[in-house]
Amino acid sequence: MISIIGTRRALTTKTLLAALLVLLAGLLPLVSGGSVVAQQPGEFVGRSPRAVLMDADTGAILYQKDADEPAPPASMSKLMTLAVLFKTIKSGQLKPSDEFLISVNAWRKGGAPSGTSAMMIPVNTRARLDELIQGIIVQSGNDACIAVAEGIAGSEANFAKLMDEEAQRIGLKHSSFRNPTGLYQPEHLMSARDLATLARYIIKEYPEHYGVFGQKEFRYRRHKFINRNPLLFLNLGADGLKTGYVKEAGYGLVGSVVQDGRRLILVVMGLHTAQERKTEAQRLVEWGFKNLTQSKLFDAGEIIGQARVWGGTRMYVPLVADGETTIVLPKLPANPRLKGEIIYKYPLKAPIEKGEVVASLRVTSASNAQNEVPLMAAETVARAGVMRRGLDTLLHMALRWAKL
Repeated sequence: MISIIGTRRALTTKTLLAALLVLLAGLLPLVSGGSVVAQQPGEFVGRSPRAVLMDADTGAILYQKDADEPAPPASMSKLMTLAVLFKTIKSGQLKPSDEFLISVNAWRKGGAPSGTSAMMIPVNTRARLDELIQGIIVQSGNDACIAVAEGIAGSEANFAKLMDEEAQRIGLKHSSFRNPTGLYQPEHLMSARDLATLARYIIKEYPEHYGVFGQKEFRYRRHKFINRNPLLFLNLGADGLKTGYVKEAGYGLVGSVVQDGRRLILVVMGLHTAQERKTEAQRLVEWGFKNLTQSKLFDAGEIIGQARVWGGTRMYVPLVADGETTIVLPKLPANPRLKGEIIYKYPLKAPIEKGEVVASLRVTSASNAQNEVPLMAAETVARAGVMRRGLDTLLHMALRWAKL
């Protein structure tokens, strides 16, 4: 079944149904969303209150648990601080050799007197930006974060506005920022899905900086800082990203692990101890690599479905993907139940150009593994005349596309 998100009405599409039946030949039948199935052998049983496991290449979600629930992210939100910082460097506004002042505020709130994770930079001294980046990633230095925020935006509050703006641009839907450090503030929140999305964005957008996330130690002045990410010290192929802890958040981790050329991104949040965080993250990523599989749904150029068009020379536009449509799912549980949804802003408004991305295909299994593939218009739909647009308007008002 294909349901159109936004209208909350179902529309059967034989093409997708046939493809899913081929994929599930001999298995259980398709069901619509909301069905409940018993846990089967091989399913991951997570202990983390909020978690996500994502395939970095496709963005497919292999496992999720309360993934969209906003919660205090602690120092994991420093990934957004770094995203803003990396963007500023990439634009040419900053250089790694630039120096930032450690103000009294940065020193007192995030430095040695604060009792929080810090680079221990002396007050009223300057530190190079490349040193501050290492201090933020390896040591989770709050003094470094505040110094960067004050240097770029004048204050922590102003920098938090830049974080909110960048989050909106990237597409984070359940995040709000109030400081650059992740120190607890009630309205400073992120979801597990947003953290995974942000990690994937940093990996793809800033490869020139990403290597620092895999750095196991950082020597600064008389200090030797050891990276707090426990996955880096296991034989997993981990190369990032960030841990977090404050009392209100519990222990969390955003990690990235590469095995045999495939990268998985994991997020666990709300755990009780550092050891539990380490164990749960390792369990989740090992389960992911063991159970990962790919399945092709559609050939390149094959029509996947159609979308209703308002005010066009035709009522529907056929939809295709850019190349083969391949989804990533866990191998287990066996006999998966899948639901397909074509998602778009309903109805689409003409004119529409051939090749224009106008929708997406979301395929979700009963275990909540989820893939989303962009869909393009397979044909051009020109804008219709006044009479046709008027009839479309009347039809929309009268029937609300009930059975279209």
